[in-house]
Amino acid sequence: MSQKNKNIQGIVYSTNPDFRPETEDDSISTLPPSQQDLRIWLEKNHRGGKTATVIKGFIGQDEDLEKLGKTLKQKCGTGGSVKDGEIIIQGDHRDKIYDMLIKEGYKCKKAGS
Repeated sequence: MSQKNKNIQGIVYSTNPDFRPETEDDSISTLPPSQQDLRIWLEKNHRGGKTATVIKGFIGQDEDLEKLGKTLKQKCGTGGSVKDGEIIIQGDHRDKIYDMLIKEGYKCKKAGS
């Protein structure tokens, strides 16, 4: 983070020795699986003609999204990545991922093309 971004609310200097800048609480708590509403997409565009299964709609912390992505990749036996709030699994694994998410207690729906 650059020095410019560390400046909170434009405050540069204060003569108050007990001054503490107010910080916004940006931490998003992860919703329980029963309250998550996930969408499972199959995408071929912008992937070099290869098929990828994309899971969208996860609400929570990045660590929990990474953990879910790792679990899904292991159970599918394939590669993938987690970025921009989406889990991307290589190949068409919609049915397998749908069954796994339902078993874990997530609400999910097959969507898109």
